[in-house]
Amino acid sequence: MPLRHMLKLDHITVIAPSLAEGVSHVRACLGIDVPFGTHHDYMGTHNHRLQLGGSVYLEIIARDPKGTDPGRPRWFGLDDQDQVRADWAAGRRLRGWVANADDLASVLSFHSSVFGEQVPLPPQDPAFGFSIPPDGTLPLDGAAPSIIDHRGDPTSMADIPDLGARLRTLTLEHPEPTAIATLLDSLSIDRPPLIIKGPQIRYRAQIEAPDGMKELT
Repeated sequence: MPLRHMLKLDHITVIAPSLAEGVSHVRACLGIDVPFGTHHDYMGTHNHRLQLGGSVYLEIIARDPKGTDPGRPRWFGLDDQDQVRADWAAGRRLRGWVANADDLASVLSFHSSVFGEQVPLPPQDPAFGFSIPPDGTLPLDGAAPSIIDHRGDPTSMADIPDLGARLRTLTLEHPEPTAIATLLDSLSIDRPPLIIKGPQIRYRAQIEAPDGMKELT
């Protein structure tokens, strides 16, 4: 039985070997210096964030070299730094996205093989839940979103800088676009990516920056 009206686009993610490289790439694409966000002590990662309009934001995320071992696989495949670097070198830098669920447990009851298991975060004060496959990889190698459940307390846009950038389109290239489109349609995701056929998974975002339309890859 398909889930209906359960998910919506929360944020898109540049997964970087280091924050400096991620910020430099986004600057080259958009002409914007994305400000620092936060340290995730419970995941050993850190990020920079930028509003993209409509309660959607851009996250640049990387493993924190000074962070602690979370005792479980990190999110976004960040334990496998060789793969992160290989994707980066191949130009696959806008590497994934996150969808917000009102009830993460219900989503996982249908699709745990895709999205993994629910991880309460932060563990000492579980303010939100997040889906992470057991091995820490991206769901379907990034073709499917990671799922976040804000538990009634969504990310405050007031905490994320608004420098005038607005997401206009998000496109996913995939070798099997029909299969991915069928999965996303079953989830009835608000603002899903446009899916087109391509040789490998690759995202492109059209973002209107203060000085014109730009493409983030």
